[in-house]
Order: sequence, then structure tokens, then C-alpha cells
Amino acid sequence: MSVHSDTRRGPGAVEPPPHFATAVEEMRSADFRSEVQIEDMPAPQRIAPWSAAISADVDVDDDQHGTGRLILLHDPHGNEAWQGTFRFVAYARAQVDPEQAIDPLLGEVGWSWLAEALTEHGADWGNASGTVTRVTTETFGEMADDEATAQIEIRASWTPQGDEHGTPVRAHVEAWGELLCTAVGLPPVQDGIAVIPSRRGQRGH
Repeated sequence: MSVHSDTRRGPGAVEPPPHFATAVEEMRSADFRSEVQIEDMPAPQRIAPWSAAISADVDVDDDQHGTGRLILLHDPHGNEAWQGTFRFVAYARAQVDPEQAIDPLLGEVGWSWLAEALTEHGADWGNASGTVTRVTTETFGEMADDEATAQIEIRASWTPQGDEHGTPVRAHVEAWGELLCTAVGLPPVQDGIAVIPSRRGQRGH
């Protein structure tokens, strides 16, 4: 089953450049764990001439524990800030234990999840930047009996590295899916165990 990305054309564009069309097909071929539910989402139209986007929820035991989105940007003429023609923009949010949220190393650890996921999936990248934010909620008054909650939010962007054969993106997409699973605390899939992709809300592209 394929991921249907919503592809938007920027001003003056007519048909997708071949490299971008290939990249979108690779996004569609990405596999995710069964806990990761993929949906289409509108792609931004003003950031780059070409873009494609997907969103995801991470459901565990019928409860949503995390959510995220991934945008692929493409400028055929290159972008000096990106130092390339492609750029990924990613967002991941997950519930964490309130005690974990006060750990001063949580930000550094959260950022390392992205780097480790990209490395484990064999994705080459550069010019990465981003933020890690922790959000805690305490209750008072008539809600004082409710438990405190905490979330971690990871926002990142990076440039996928290519070669003379193009810029492969599937590994980056699957690494983003792995980041979501790590953030919600799911254990890694053991070698030899098949990953069953699970997707919802598929619409024609």
C-alpha cells in the first residue's frame, strides 16, 4: 500500500520536475510500523516551488500517544539556506512521563532520537536544525485530582544528501516514522520480525 502525498505546485510551475516526482514516489513506498497511522495533509504552497506532505498518529492500545507531520520541499534551482535542492521539515509530538519532562537532558536526548533514526535507516543528511520543547500541564481546583501530563515536541529540518543518481528520500521518511515510535516509548522492532504497514485516510493524489 502506498502513502498518498498531497503535492502542491508553486507559482510558475507546470509539471513536477522528474527528480521531485521520483522523490514523491519514494515517499509513497515508505513502510511504517502498524502503530503509525498515515494520512494525507495539504502541502504548503509558498515555502518552495514544489512540496509534498503527510501526517501521522501513533496509536497504542487504541489510544493516541503521538502525532507528527513530514513535509518534503523541492526547489529545482537549489536553495542557499538548504545547500541543496530538497529539504525535509518534520514535527513530532509525544506523551512522556511528567518526571521525564523535568530531566535536563530530555532536549538533548530527544534530538538524538532523530539522528539515530536517520543513521539506522541509512539516510544521509546535512544542515540539520531544530528545537525540542517540553510541555507540562498541572491541574488545580476542581481538577486537582487529575494527573499531571507532559509532552515532548520535536521540530526539525534537514537536507537529504544525494549523488549522481538523485536524492533518495524513502529512508528519511521511514526514519521519521521511527522517530515517532521512539518518542512515544515503543521498543525497537526486533530483527526478523516483519513490520506491517498501517495507513488510513488515503485519498487519490
